[in-house]
Amino acid sequence: MNYPKNEKTAIGEPDSVQNGYSVGEGEDILALQDTDPALNAKMFLVNNAIDEIGWTNYHWKLFVLNGFGYCVDSLLLLLQSIIAIPARYEFNPSYPHALTIAVYVGMLIGALFWGVSGDIIGRRFAFNVSLFLCSAFTIVAGAAPNWVSLAVFIALLGFGGGGNLILDTTVFIEYLPSKKQWVLTWLAAWWGLGQSIAGFLAWGYLTQARWNCPDPFDKNGALVGVCPYSSNKGWRYLMYTSGALVFFMSIARITIIRLKETPKFLLGEGKEEQLVQGFQDMAKKYGRTCSLTVEQLEACGVIRSAHGKSKLSLGELTIHFRGLFATKKMGFSTSLVWFSWTLIGLAYPLFYVFLGSYLASRGADFGSPSPSITWRNYALVNISSIPGPMLAGWMCNTKILGRKYTMVIGALCSMAFFFAYTQVRNESQNLGFSCAIAFFTDVYYGCLYAYTPEVLPSAHRATGNGVAVACNRVMGIISAIIATYANTDTAVPIYVCAALFLVMAIVSASFPFEPYGKRSS
Repeated sequence: MNYPKNEKTAIGEPDSVQNGYSVGEGEDILALQDTDPALNAKMFLVNNAIDEIGWTNYHWKLFVLNGFGYCVDSLLLLLQSIIAIPARYEFNPSYPHALTIAVYVGMLIGALFWGVSGDIIGRRFAFNVSLFLCSAFTIVAGAAPNWVSLAVFIALLGFGGGGNLILDTTVFIEYLPSKKQWVLTWLAAWWGLGQSIAGFLAWGYLTQARWNCPDPFDKNGALVGVCPYSSNKGWRYLMYTSGALVFFMSIARITIIRLKETPKFLLGEGKEEQLVQGFQDMAKKYGRTCSLTVEQLEACGVIRSAHGKSKLSLGELTIHFRGLFATKKMGFSTSLVWFSWTLIGLAYPLFYVFLGSYLASRGADFGSPSPSITWRNYALVNISSIPGPMLAGWMCNTKILGRKYTMVIGALCSMAFFFAYTQVRNESQNLGFSCAIAFFTDVYYGCLYAYTPEVLPSAHRATGNGVAVACNRVMGIISAIIATYANTDTAVPIYVCAALFLVMAIVSASFPFEPYGKRSS
C-alpha cells in the first residue's frame, strides 16, 4: 500500500506552497486514531488537494448560500414565538405553548432524519430539498384555519428546517481549505441576520392596527372580546412574506451554486474518479492546480469503515453511530459535544421563557412601551448577535485561544451577564443587557456550531451533527413544558441558566481535540 509521501509530511511538515496555501501542512484531526488506515491515507491526499486549490469564488457562494440555512433556522424558530400571541387571540387555544413544542418536535425529527440520510444517500439531496419544504409549509401555515392545523404546519416546516444547520456546516467544511476552516464560525452570523429579519418583519406587520386585534383576554385570562380572521391578518402576512423569502433562498441555492456531492462523501463511497474529476474541474475553472490522481487514491487501499454492506439495512445505520465512538478519545469527544448542545439547548430558551415573569415579579418598571418600541427593541437585540460569531471567528483562529478557549470565554461572559440580569429594573437596562447576552451567547454558540463538524469523522459527520442538534431540540421541548407548569416568580431559573453556562465553559475546556492548526478528517 502506498501512503502519502513520508512520515514527516504526515505529521505536519509542508511539502510545497501553491496559491498561498501549504500543501500537506498540518495534521488531520483524526489521523492518529487509526480506525481505518486506508481512509486516513486517502483523507490526507484529499485534504492536500483542497489546500492546493485553495479558497475560490465557489467558497464565497457556499458561504452565502449555506448561510441561508442558518438564516432560515433562526427565522423559523422566532416566527412561531412571534405569531403565537396574535394567533392565540384569534383561536383561543387550550394549550398556548403548542407552537413552541411543535416547531421543536419537527426540528428534532428533521435533525435526525436529514442527518442520517446525509451520511447514507449524500449531502446534495438534503441540502437542496430542505429549504423547499420550509418555504412551502411556512406559506401554508399562514393560511391555517385553526390552532391545531397551525401547530401541524409549524411542525412540518420545522422538519424541513431541521436539516439545514446540519447540512450547511457539513457541506461547507468538506470543501474548505485548512487555512480557512475558521470561516465556518462566521456562518453563525447569518443566524443573527435571520433573527433580525424576523424582528423587522414583525415590526412592520404586527404594529398596524388594521391588521391586528386588541387583546381579547382580561387580566385573569378569561376571553372577554372577539378577534375575527378579518381583523387579525398581520401574523398571516408575516408567514406569507417569510415563506416567500425562504422560497427565494431555495431557488438561489439551485440556480447559483449547482452543488455537486462533496469530495469527502464521495471518498467514503469509493467514487474516486468522480472525486478527482470534481477537483480537476474546480481547479480549471478558477485557474488553480490540482495534482491529485485516481492512481494515488487507489494505491492507499480500500476504505472499509464508511458504509455497511447495504445502505438499506440496520447495519448501515449502526455503522454511522458506531463510527462516532470508534476510539475512546473519539467517543469522549462525541459525548462532550452532544452534552454541550444539550446544555445550550436548555439554557438559552429557558432564560427567555422565564424572563417576563421574573422581571414582573421583581417590580421592574418598564412603563408601557408601544408595540412599535417593543418590536424595535426586539430587532436591535437580534442585530447585536450578528457580530458575536465574527469576533469568535477571529478568536478561534489564534493559537493562544483556539476553538476550545474561544468557547470558554463566550460561555463565561454569557454567565456573567445572566447573573447581572437579575438586577435589571427598567427598559434601558433590559435592552442593554439583552444586547450583551445576545452578543456573547453567539460567541459561544457560533464557535460550537463550527467545532462540532470539525471534530467528527467525515463518513459519519452528518449523523453526529444531527444527533447534536437533536439534543438541542429536545431541551427546547422541555423548556416549553417548564414554562407551562413551573413557578416563574423566583430568580432561580435565571441563576440556573447562568450556572449552565459555567458548566459549558468547563466542558469546552475538557474537549480532547483542538482543531486549530489541523485539518478536518
